[in-house]
Amino acid sequence: MRKLKLKKLTAALAVAVSFCLPASAQDASGPILFTNVNVFDGVNEALIENANVVVTDNLITSISTEPLAVAGGRVIDGGGRTMIPGLIDVHWHTYYANVPVNIMASGDMPEVAIMGMTGAKDTLMRGFTTIRDVGGNPFAVKKFADAGTHPGPRMYISGPPISQTGGHFDFRGKNDVPSNSVDVLPYWERVGLVALADGVPEAIKRTRENLRMGATQIKIAGGGGVTSLYDPVDVQEYTFEEMKAIVDVAKTWNTYVAAHIFTDAAIQTAIRAGVKSIEHGNLIKDEKTLQMMKDNGVWLSAQPLLNDEDALIFDNPVSTAKFIEVTDGTAANYKLAKKMGVKIAFGTDMLFDPSAAAKQGKMLSKLDEWFTPYEALKMATSDNAELLMMSGPRNPYQEGPLGVIAEGAYADLILVDGNPLENLDLVGDAEANFDLIMKDGVIYKNTLQ
Repeated sequence: MRKLKLKKLTAALAVAVSFCLPASAQDASGPILFTNVNVFDGVNEALIENANVVVTDNLITSISTEPLAVAGGRVIDGGGRTMIPGLIDVHWHTYYANVPVNIMASGDMPEVAIMGMTGAKDTLMRGFTTIRDVGGNPFAVKKFADAGTHPGPRMYISGPPISQTGGHFDFRGKNDVPSNSVDVLPYWERVGLVALADGVPEAIKRTRENLRMGATQIKIAGGGGVTSLYDPVDVQEYTFEEMKAIVDVAKTWNTYVAAHIFTDAAIQTAIRAGVKSIEHGNLIKDEKTLQMMKDNGVWLSAQPLLNDEDALIFDNPVSTAKFIEVTDGTAANYKLAKKMGVKIAFGTDMLFDPSAAAKQGKMLSKLDEWFTPYEALKMATSDNAELLMMSGPRNPYQEGPLGVIAEGAYADLILVDGNPLENLDLVGDAEANFDLIMKDGVIYKNTLQ
């Protein structure tokens, strides 16, 4: 217990230096009692009104509508604000989201890591206390965030995304093929930003390497992509045998595989191979695909990406055209999946533009086009947490539940100035509307006086 408290104190001091928090937020010793808050618990639509919540160390230890007291701790008056669980983004890229595309062309891993660590702090300050990183090598960022020495969210890391030659994560130059089996690996492969594997033996090897690194789940490219230049979005990437080999390895480690895929044919192959999380799926047109997903417990990890004022900007016409094709299917994708009763998760997939990454919360608010505010907030909290739990014993955070406000859950909390169950736009501007952000029992933002 003493060691745990010391860890919290160290984290709080580090954050105080970084953010110049009020003195009341810099003291991490003793329990914290939140009074006069209306609690959205992440599961139920009805708020627990005028509640009191106690946080001890890094866990929620009491929730009551009756008066509570804590000995030797602090009292924070919520002033009638809405308390919600920390938000979860299950399709995030700690590195890709914060690194301009020119760095990918001419930069190096130290630049990428520094930008990723800085971006991790920004992610946390937007209220996203947990992310699933589905492509990259931010294990060092996770290490420092978990230790509390640098602000950042909890991280479920897939490691280098695995792709075939000519697939979505083949970032080599036009003239880099044909390759020679004795050639040195390209730089971004050597540093673990991406991984290429062709054939069952290579696919097995790369999967085991990712798990050795500490991956909580595996990410593959099972279909064409937008940012990649050499694969049209209609193609299936990896054969059934290759996909199944990757899934079989993940199963031996008691975890699962997520696959970047857009189309019906590729998704159906992935489901038969045992993939459990379909990333994107914008071009699904056949209800059979969604029925297969529902019958096999497969999640649709979708993103509200649209060709609107927040559209991702690309430096080439090929990716721009593919982005338009894919985002034209976003609305139909959400509507059909909701109609079919498929489990839907929330992610953002912001890429190669820190200004776009800053709109992470705004992306969540865009779900109100297809979902009620309650459905959207539940998706970004307890539903997303359910998907994360599929990593089983590879889950690095097993002390308590995530995505809920309940006794014994991790103390990842936000105090919102207003009620996001009535106005989802509140989550789109964390700077203005999130008056307090807590992760793991440590207060990272507190504007309450």
